[in-house]
Amino acid sequence: MHVRKVAFLNERYPTADVYPFNLELLQVTPGITFTKPVTFFVGENGAGKSTVLKAICLRCGIHIWQDEGRQRYEINRYEEDLYKYLRVSWADGHVPGSYFDSQIFQDFTKFLDDWAKATPDILDYFGGSSLMTKSHGQSLMAYFRARYRIPGLYFLDEPEAALSPKNQIAFLDLLADCVKDGHAQFIIATQSPILLAFSGAEILSFDHAPLQSIAYEETEHYRVYHDFMDDPRRYLEGK
Repeated sequence: MHVRKVAFLNERYPTADVYPFNLELLQVTPGITFTKPVTFFVGENGAGKSTVLKAICLRCGIHIWQDEGRQRYEINRYEEDLYKYLRVSWADGHVPGSYFDSQIFQDFTKFLDDWAKATPDILDYFGGSSLMTKSHGQSLMAYFRARYRIPGLYFLDEPEAALSPKNQIAFLDLLADCVKDGHAQFIIATQSPILLAFSGAEILSFDHAPLQSIAYEETEHYRVYHDFMDDPRRYLEGK
């Protein structure tokens, strides 16, 4: 375990009316205590799990690659400020790490190809060939296997987005290998019932205020998939 606790400094929030500070979850939850090397954030879209994930990452001093080249029509000036109102308690001091989401990864593969033109050996860390020559799922797994063998703190936002069910199971095997010697900690926002099945993980539900730990079978994701697979025909009636 690298990060033991993250406190939400609720009393210092700059507003209570604008996202994300208007979320009841963030107003009534004192913080998150991490007790397992793998923690999942689950919840409906807009519940705040990705926002909190990114804020903790920034508060931990881990850089997030972002494409700054686009202009937005409307800007929420508070949207990226949550990290300023968090306090991190480390186990043994700051450690390096990384942040993953699918859009950032697409940009990374392009940068990696540019670097490889000058230093081809860099591709040895990713299976020996350009990630852009692989399918999206194959390139993701090559990246995960290379990156997560390095000790550190890792944040992932819906890594299942481009992974087949088979590769999601392969990702679970990779997680198990990475945490068995205690060198890595993972905090993952996901909607995948396959990933949520990881043995020994803690699942935190963003559909509750305050934030609370729930069992795998209590997640909405598990229940919806279970009900669907139990009788898929009833969902096709009239279609």
